[in-house]
Amino acid sequence: MICSKKDGFNVRLLPAAFSEKELLDEIENIHVLGIRSKTNVTSAVLEKAKRLLTIGCFCIGTNQVDLVGAEKKGIPVFNAPYSNTRSVAELVISEIIMLARRVPDHIRNTHSGIWNKISKNCFEVRGKTIGIVGYGHIGSQVSVLAEAMGMKVIYYDIQTVLPLGNATPVSSYEELLKNSDFISFHVPETPQTMNLYGKKEIEVTKKGAYMINLSRGKVVDLEALAKAIQSGHIAGAGIDVFPEEPESNNDPFLTPMQNLPNVILTPHIGGSTEEAQRNIGSEVASKLLKFINNGSTTFSVNFPNLEITPLPGGQYRILNVHKNQPGF
Repeated sequence: MICSKKDGFNVRLLPAAFSEKELLDEIENIHVLGIRSKTNVTSAVLEKAKRLLTIGCFCIGTNQVDLVGAEKKGIPVFNAPYSNTRSVAELVISEIIMLARRVPDHIRNTHSGIWNKISKNCFEVRGKTIGIVGYGHIGSQVSVLAEAMGMKVIYYDIQTVLPLGNATPVSSYEELLKNSDFISFHVPETPQTMNLYGKKEIEVTKKGAYMINLSRGKVVDLEALAKAIQSGHIAGAGIDVFPEEPESNNDPFLTPMQNLPNVILTPHIGGSTEEAQRNIGSEVASKLLKFINNGSTTFSVNFPNLEITPLPGGQYRILNVHKNQPGF
């Protein structure tokens, strides 16, 4: 399903995601599985995957895979955590500017034949404070771009992370909410980040702030956010991810954020650029090939990371994944 025929694989490319039933029907004879975010590799799938050696998630998230089950069966899982960093960061920056200038409202009015040239509640971003929640590879890239525009950058992360440029870490999430003109979330989906930004956090947030979420859909309570925008406490929002997203482009989509003032809604396109998709394909395929050819598990999300030196030409290594226990 992935890599290239020139690498010795019999490749099968699929135009759309498999359902669990479809995957169960096919998985028994698959050695290497490449998936996107809509294909779920459940415990039932893994149980039937008698020949499966490795899984490549051609995306950032790996929530669609039973990682513990894969580990128990000796199947390393790889993803592409860095390939879309720039694409996501650029979309965040564009939304900051658009929200500050109330571009969503101006676009809607102008398309409706309403000429409303005003400067009230429209601002430059220079000198404003952006608070970044989650200072990983995407959050730190947003930090660099925001500072280049003259913004003050503060950030909060549960890990101790060194700042880039003049960014400043804050001691608490609450401190960030109270002092930010723009808040941008860049965290994974975990039990701890579920509804990380809800009614209680909104009440703490600086009045008139803008909120942007391009991380995971369940991080923000959209019902509470919609009420905050209607009341004027939050001045605008950019949302690219949602708690429930359509399975395909033809399915209907509803959210409480629709038809609200100064709100940007996009269909999970943060990493949807040609550059990012090329990078994702190259990054994941190379990791899969290194594991198959050399046994390297570097950057696996569920295995110890082992970088194994390639053998000289004409030599082969037999791989056997087993439990790390004495005498085995």
